[in-house]
Amino acid sequence: MEYRRLGSSGLKVSALSFGAWVTFGDQIGEDVAQEMMQAAIDAGVNFFDNAEVYAGGKAETVMGNVVKKAGWKRSDLVFSTKIFWGGDGPNNSGLSRKHIIEGVDAALERLQMDYIDLVFAHRADMHTPVEETVRAFNHVIDQGKAFYWGTSEWSAVQIMEAHAVARDLGLIPPTMEQPQYHMFHRERVEAEYARLYQEAGMGTTIWSPLASGLLTGKYNAGMPEGTRANLAGYEWLKKRFTDETAIENITKVGKLLPIAEEIGCTMAQLALAWTLKNPNVSTTMTGASRVEQVVENMKAIEYVEKLTPDVMEAIETILDNKPAQETDWR
Repeated sequence: MEYRRLGSSGLKVSALSFGAWVTFGDQIGEDVAQEMMQAAIDAGVNFFDNAEVYAGGKAETVMGNVVKKAGWKRSDLVFSTKIFWGGDGPNNSGLSRKHIIEGVDAALERLQMDYIDLVFAHRADMHTPVEETVRAFNHVIDQGKAFYWGTSEWSAVQIMEAHAVARDLGLIPPTMEQPQYHMFHRERVEAEYARLYQEAGMGTTIWSPLASGLLTGKYNAGMPEGTRANLAGYEWLKKRFTDETAIENITKVGKLLPIAEEIGCTMAQLALAWTLKNPNVSTTMTGASRVEQVVENMKAIEYVEKLTPDVMEAIETILDNKPAQETDWR
């Protein structure tokens, strides 16, 4: 396993990490969750992601029970949660000082931990002043309940605004962003955030590197049974596999398969390795519903070096979607 610094911070996270979205608390129980987390740890993973909204908080409960039962050394591992959607009450969502502080306390209780390493603002909150949000996350850090804070799916403008506010107040700015990033979703990470990596020292913990399974190749023959798109509450995912764009992308996956075969990996491993070729990706978060998927995904690290400039060019030719970069007018 390779370990990368999370932006300009001193924290190192495994290049491949493991997240609880969809599966923990919905698809799998604690025994399978422990087997999957153990397989990830055996492969060198030290970073595990969660959120207060996942399975209505049950994902954090499952992960907390697993960690306690397994007896892993807490300081060897890095855990994150995300705060925004905590319930139906008027103050149970958003990024108010009240919800951030109470949301973190509730997450720690479910996780059965004294502190969380990383806490993310799960989305931007247009109803709360940025200063209030910045101060609240700094309060959480000052209380020793988190070490770092960041954002998830914030625009570059919103992130820089938070940095400016933190700088003016002499407080800690967000140090990482959690954006969606995969072969078919590139604009934000490769273009919009381009200046933030240097100017703001931003690290990234990317999610959905397999495009919700599209990049595994399993949808090339139609909609298989037992996928997350068929889960109650995730019907919105079906469009990603059936609309015109999805059909075009599935065709591209078919053209990418021979490249994966040529370098000796699966399509999923190729897609994961491709994200890690981006030096601005601190960690690629993976998910799974079976232990075998965890084992396969973690082997993707072995194929990063096989993505030579020629291979990357061949992939780029098939994708044909590289974001335009800012024009240098000098």
